[in-house]
Amino acid sequence: MGKKLLVIIPAYNEEENIEKTVTAILNHKGQFDYIVINDCSTDRTGEICRERGYHHINLPINLGIGGAVQMGYQYALRNGYERAVQVDGDGQHDPEFLQSMMEYMTKYDADMVIGSRFIEKQGFQSSRARRIGIGIFTGLIRLVTGAKITDPTSGLRMVNRKVLTIFANNYPKDYPEPESVVMILNNGFQVREIPVVMKEREGGVSSISLKKSVYYMIKVPLAILIECIRRG
Repeated sequence: MGKKLLVIIPAYNEEENIEKTVTAILNHKGQFDYIVINDCSTDRTGEICRERGYHHINLPINLGIGGAVQMGYQYALRNGYERAVQVDGDGQHDPEFLQSMMEYMTKYDADMVIGSRFIEKQGFQSSRARRIGIGIFTGLIRLVTGAKITDPTSGLRMVNRKVLTIFANNYPKDYPEPESVVMILNNGFQVREIPVVMKEREGGVSSISLKKSVYYMIKVPLAILIECIRRG
């Protein structure tokens, strides 16, 4: 029988957040396994992981969020985990919700469970500009798949063995969350959401700058449409 759950923590220049992120997981009653994917950080992220004895992989080049998360899925697949969940290294995701996500996945036989901050609208709700973008992605995903995903950019997402196997072999590279949801829905898998509370980043800088946000808003819808055309 496979191992229960692997927490994948992608981290790029998270020296201000990585220790509290890993500590929160280690202190959680579920005692889940974890792996930090250090995406060739230029700060002390890798050094902190080494000094603290964290389970981690140092990537030799920067692959971006998609490549880092895919490396985590490949690690989960090779090491026999039944489920994997992404928890971002910036400290915004609370491990307290991991147990309820596992229970929900089991109860509803879901293939992917997304932690959504927009169901009960508690905690940090992101900036107004990003909420507008998220709303656009929600509408587009509903248009092309028929499914309503309230928080398609959420990085807090749990998948079962079937989906992690797919993601280990094929995962979008740039801003992968909306694209990967569409890919899974179009392959007939069941995606569910549960309400969670997210925190605001306390330190460090988000990798999504204004310039990257513009690129994001152009690239992701095009990628979603291309995925649907390819499937059609």
